Amino acid sequence: MNGRPQRLPDRRTVLKGTALAAGGVLLGGLIGLTPATGALAAATPKVYTRTDWKARAPKNRIDVMAKGPTHIVVHHTATGNVSDTSTSHAAALSRSIQRYHMDHNGWSDTGQQLTISRGGHIMEGRDRTLQSIADGGHVIGAHTANHNSHTIGIENEGTYSSATPPAALMRSLVDTCSWLCLVYRLDPDEAIVGHRDYNATSCPGDKLYSMLPQLRKDVASRLREQLSHLGRVSGADLSLEQLPTYPVTPDSERVATFYHGPALGDRDASL
Repeated sequence: MNGRPQRLPDRRTVLKGTALAAGGVLLGGLIGLTPATGALAAATPKVYTRTDWKARAPKNRIDVMAKGPTHIVVHHTATGNVSDTSTSHAAALSRSIQRYHMDHNGWSDTGQQLTISRGGHIMEGRDRTLQSIADGGHVIGAHTANHNSHTIGIENEGTYSSATPPAALMRSLVDTCSWLCLVYRLDPDEAIVGHRDYNATSCPGDKLYSMLPQLRKDVASRLREQLSHLGRVSGADLSLEQLPTYPVTPDSERVATFYHGPALGDRDASL
């Protein structure tokens, strides 16, 4: 799973239905469409911004590459499988991860680009992530040692060595991976991997890792639906709905331990 995924061909013609080819979904006809403008907005999930969860400013300016990632790395946070599915908890989780990464690890910012809570709330992680996705670029994170320059990381709240992730989390993971595959024209069968595919780690847990084949199938199915829709509305100007804000967050938040395997290596340029 460490090879470069199949890059899907670009075509300037309008989408004509949906096609499958020996390896993945053909994502042609999307030149000029971005998550922020045009028909692709319909495929963009609700993502809470750093402002929404009251992120700290990064210590240093975060590096952004002009080209997009080649792989989507699925992680688990290796923290408790809590029952709180509220947006306030999701916001507190993002702040706790950021504190740990910045204050304990000494990094510039949160390591991963995106975080999904057990309640299915999707949060922007590292600074400039949403803007870089909108531009078709890639924020260099700190989540998969020696592979941060070409991978985008999704942290999924919980420990999934034997426990099954909640349905809400898995639905949001499908939404997120579908969106990223659409934006970057990636074949989900090749692009979606687990942290252990690159590094010596148990992440994302035996149970979640065993669910990755089904995740790839679910994302491919979602892409077929999205491409069919985009083919019907190609050229339309669909606006993103306003991102909601979090309710008041707790005054005190426990800092958990977020170590689930190697996140930086000798070949990684920055924190």
